[in-house]
Amino acid sequence: MLVVETIAKVRRAHRVQGKPIKEICREFGLSRKVVRKIVRSEATEFHYERTAQPQRRIGPWRAQLDGLLKGNEEKASREQLTLVRLFEELRALGYEGGYDAVRRYARTWRRDRASTSVSAYVPLSFAPGEAYQFDWSHEIVLIGGTTVTLKVAHMRLCHSRMLFVRAYPRETLEMVLDAHDRAFAFFKGACTRGIYDNMKTAVDTIMVGRERVYNRRFLQMCSHHLVDPVACTPASGWEKGQVENQVGLVRERFFTPRLRFANYDELNAWLADRCVAYARAHPHPEFRDRTIWEVFEAERPSLIRYAGRFDGFHAVPASVSKTCLVRFDNNKYSVSAHAVGRPVEIRAYAERIKIRQDGRVVGDHLRSFGRDQTVFDPWHYVPVLARKPGALRNGAPFKDWVLPPGLERVRRKLAGSADGDRQMVRILTTVLSDGLPAVEAASQAALREATHSADVILNILSRHREPAPPATILTPDALQLRHAPVADCSRYDTLRRTM
Repeated sequence: MLVVETIAKVRRAHRVQGKPIKEICREFGLSRKVVRKIVRSEATEFHYERTAQPQRRIGPWRAQLDGLLKGNEEKASREQLTLVRLFEELRALGYEGGYDAVRRYARTWRRDRASTSVSAYVPLSFAPGEAYQFDWSHEIVLIGGTTVTLKVAHMRLCHSRMLFVRAYPRETLEMVLDAHDRAFAFFKGACTRGIYDNMKTAVDTIMVGRERVYNRRFLQMCSHHLVDPVACTPASGWEKGQVENQVGLVRERFFTPRLRFANYDELNAWLADRCVAYARAHPHPEFRDRTIWEVFEAERPSLIRYAGRFDGFHAVPASVSKTCLVRFDNNKYSVSAHAVGRPVEIRAYAERIKIRQDGRVVGDHLRSFGRDQTVFDPWHYVPVLARKPGALRNGAPFKDWVLPPGLERVRRKLAGSADGDRQMVRILTTVLSDGLPAVEAASQAALREATHSADVILNILSRHREPAPPATILTPDALQLRHAPVADCSRYDTLRRTM
C-alpha cells in the first residue's frame, strides 16, 4: 500500500533529483507501473475502493436477510436480536456461509439505510414581532419539601430569542391561557403569529394539511391578543426548533441541580429573574455583537401592544349538593346556601375557582391541586345556621374558623351560656346584611361596655342604621317672601274687636 511519505519521496526523486524510473524502482522496491502512475499524476495520495463486494455465499440469501434485518429494526430496542441470533435464524433457513459475511452485509445495509433516512433542513429567519413558539416540558423540583413533577410552559420570541418560563401543577387549558397572558405581559406585547404543536388543550381536530379545529376558549384568547395560531405538522418538532432547544437549555441551566422552593409563587418569580439574567448575559446567535436582551429591546416596538389581561378560565357545568358543595378536579368547593338545588357554572382559573349562578358569584376559592380535599368558606353556611344553630359547634365548615378579634372574643364569652350558640348565630347573620366591618365595630363597642349580649350588639347596629337627619333645602330666590311674617298675637285682638 502506497503511503503519503513514499509518494512524496518518489515525486522528489524524479522531478527534483532527475532520477530515471528504473533507478527509482530499484531504490524503493516498487514496480514500474506504480512509479509511472506516481510521476505521471499530480495526486499526492491514492485510494483503492472496491466497487463491488463479491457475495458468493450470501447472494442467494439477500432477500431473506433483508427481511430479518428490517423486522428486527422495527422492534423495540429491548426486543431486538443480536447479529449472532439473526445469523442462527438464517442458518436455520438453509444458509451455509459464515458469520463474517452476514456481519459485513448487515453493516453495509444499516449504513445505506441511514443515508436514505437522513433529512436536511432549511435555516429559518423571522422578522421582529413576526412569530413566537410555545411548548411544555416536565421538570422535577421540591415544593414545600415534597418532590413534585411540575409542568413548565415555555415561550420564545423567534427574532430576539427572548425566553419566558413559568411552572404550573397541570397542563390544562386554563394553564395554557394563563401562561400566554403572563408571557405577553412579561414581553409587554405579542407577536402576530404563534407556532404550536398539536397539543390537545388547543387543537380539537387535525384536518388535512395545515387546517385545524382549535378550542373555542383558545381561539378567544388568540383573538384578544390579536395572534394568528399556526400548528406544526404532527410529529415534526423541528418546525418549532427554537423552543425545543429552549427546553433542553432551561432544564440544564435552570433546573439543575434540583430546585427547592416553598411554593409556586416563589419558583415563578425566580424563573422570571433567571430569564432576564440569561438574556442580559448571553449574545444573540445571529447578532453576535449584541446580547439577547438588547435585540429584545429593539424588537419591542414591533410587538402588538399588550391588550390587557384575558379572562382565562375553563368553564364546566356542575350541580350543587345539599351540603352546599360542588365537585371539580377530584376536590369539593363550597357555595352560598341559596345556590342549592340549581345548576352552577364552575370557572377554573390557573390559581382560583369561581362558581357562578345566574350571573352572580356564589363561590370563590383558591384552587386546590390535591385529591379528595374539601375547601370551605364558613360564610356560605351562615344562612343555614339560622335554622340549625347547633351546627355552629360541630359543623365541619366552622372548625378552625378565624374570626376578627372582636367577634372571636364574643364567641368565647358566649360559649359558656345556655343559648350561646343561638346568640352567636344571630350576630353572624347580621354580617350578611350589615357587613363584617360594621358587626366587628359593634362587637368591640359592646365589649368596651363590658357586655357581650347579642341584643346589645344588634341594638348598636340598629342605631347605626338609623337614617341621618335630612339635608337643609335652600329656598330659591323666586320663592322668597317679600314680607316676612311677624309673630304678633295682638293682631287677633284686633279681629275680635272688629267683630
